[in-house]
Amino acid sequence: MSDDDEIILSELDDEELVQQMFDDLYDGLKEEIEEGVNILLERGWEPYDILTKALVGGMTIVGADFRDGILFVPEVLLAANAMKGGMAILKPLLAETGAPRVGKMVIGTVKGDIHDIGKNLVGMMMEGAGFEVVDLGINNPVEKYLEALDAEGADILGMSALLTTTMPYMKVVIDTMVEQGIRDDFIVLVGGAPLNEEFGKAIGADAYCRDAAVAVETAKEWMSRKHNSAKSA
Repeated sequence: MSDDDEIILSELDDEELVQQMFDDLYDGLKEEIEEGVNILLERGWEPYDILTKALVGGMTIVGADFRDGILFVPEVLLAANAMKGGMAILKPLLAETGAPRVGKMVIGTVKGDIHDIGKNLVGMMMEGAGFEVVDLGINNPVEKYLEALDAEGADILGMSALLTTTMPYMKVVIDTMVEQGIRDDFIVLVGGAPLNEEFGKAIGADAYCRDAAVAVETAKEWMSRKHNSAKSA
């Protein structure tokens, strides 16, 4: 495409603009996403509709292609960064309008482990799916997880580890939650290269997520179960 054919976002109708934002997210174009969000706001779109239809809609395509091996980590990080640009504009507006919340997740790498690329990717993809994410960073002792879950009123705890030596610490956290009688109050998701499904089951996690795309799907699934059981209770 030559410069002469440059797309002027403000000249597109709503439907075309949302489609273009899908493409821009996919290509990790942060400034274009920010511009698109502002145009839709000017046109009277509700912040929640922009989040779900334009941003989450676009990140869903990114997530699916990441899962299917069409996109790789660097591209997903770029897309997530572009999404963050749009989110920064919408966040204060969403707070004002009291938009419905998909759920809230506390995430962190376990004690003794300082790897965070996978964790960061999960956090970004979860935000991309409309979750609120509190990232505790790396090297988290059990107390830090429990304090954050309580203080944030979280629904989900996500723990990651990249070392076989730090993996068992996940069980320490879950066992402590059981001892304190709070294990059933939270959905516990675990991930990281050396983990597998059997390990997740053995330590008492609700699910093992092999990558960020799976983490998002799993979180949504568990949240809808939680809502349904709350309704029927």
